[in-house]
Amino acid sequence: MILSDFPTLIRFLLFLASMVYSVLSHAQSWQKTVNEGVNNPVYFHAWGGDAQINSYIQWLGEQVKQQYNIDLVHIKLADTSEAVSRVLAEKSAGNHTQGKVDLIWINGANFAAMSKHGLLKADWATKLPNFYLTNPAKNPAVTHDFGLPTQGMESPWGQASLTFYYDSKTVIHPPKNLKQLLDWSTKNKGRFTYSKPPDFIGMSFLKYALINLTATEQRSLLYQPATEKSAAQLLPALWQYLDELHPTLWRKGTFFVQNSAALKRLVSDMELSLSLTFSAAEIPAAVERYDLPLATRSYAMHDGSLSNIHFVAIAYNASHSESAKLVANFMLSVKAQAQKQQPANWGDNTVLDLSLLSQDQVALFNQQALHTSSLATNNQSPALAEPHPSWSTLINQQWQLRYGSYKRGTVSND
Repeated sequence: MILSDFPTLIRFLLFLASMVYSVLSHAQSWQKTVNEGVNNPVYFHAWGGDAQINSYIQWLGEQVKQQYNIDLVHIKLADTSEAVSRVLAEKSAGNHTQGKVDLIWINGANFAAMSKHGLLKADWATKLPNFYLTNPAKNPAVTHDFGLPTQGMESPWGQASLTFYYDSKTVIHPPKNLKQLLDWSTKNKGRFTYSKPPDFIGMSFLKYALINLTATEQRSLLYQPATEKSAAQLLPALWQYLDELHPTLWRKGTFFVQNSAALKRLVSDMELSLSLTFSAAEIPAAVERYDLPLATRSYAMHDGSLSNIHFVAIAYNASHSESAKLVANFMLSVKAQAQKQQPANWGDNTVLDLSLLSQDQVALFNQQALHTSSLATNNQSPALAEPHPSWSTLINQQWQLRYGSYKRGTVSND
């Protein structure tokens, strides 16, 4: 061996030693998490408005019970803000170690609010053993929530997009873009509406509309914090569109339902012919349960589908944070992600990079034959990224002032 090669060899050996040390250190750290996390309950605060998703969470509970003797308790929320308020109240009361919220299904404005007020446990998600399967170097979206860096406070769980559905017996040519939607609703008065902000579906519709009403050269403003100047530039087009759309809506836009479940009931009752959801898989499942007409069909708008990744987070004062890490890590396992992507179970797209998996593992993600009411897997709708969370706050505030309940009404969920 040439003597000049020794420095290179030494550097390589030092690098190899550091890698081995890092692997062993991470293994020891995770084993500590396992030791501390087993045999505890985990209170999982998550939206409970969809029977199919609730069933999947129940399956998760069965799996972590078998593996870790963890009792996964699903605290069903009507809105994630309920969990945000609870953790904030606990912090205000000085409860910094015995919080009632362990794991939260979260993203967007709720993440921004909890992060701002120091309500989330930091620097844990990227250390989960299964996190590497998301391949964050190739897929940076798994480390950003509505454009905000997650800083290890959230673990990705799935991804979805805004999906429209209609009764094909009464609608022959559904609208394929925002302009066509206004034209269609004008010709078919009372057959479409959206849920009242700040409901997630209602806000998603408004953001989809705003993005498409914003000139391409100005869209970058939507991915920066909203300012008085940018709002004055971009929001008038949205209000003008809604001023034209609302008189054509169900009950002439004077009442708005509270959530997507209520929208689905209106379609079932044949009061609406066209509606929307952020959970495409709930449509064929609802048809199978006879909660929607057999002729229901799903599709994506041709001018784009608002899309995002949703996450789970751990409250800063969680009573069972180590146990919550075990649950979050299992959520990122090949088994759990493949189960979730099957339309019969949820149909939520995986956040894993399948190129990192074996052929046998990839086979688990192969979808069963699509239901006639399912969203086509080869749809060409462009993905529209979520605007900065500040736009959601601003849109909701101004929507309430222009169209809110003190001027108009709201239909309850009943």
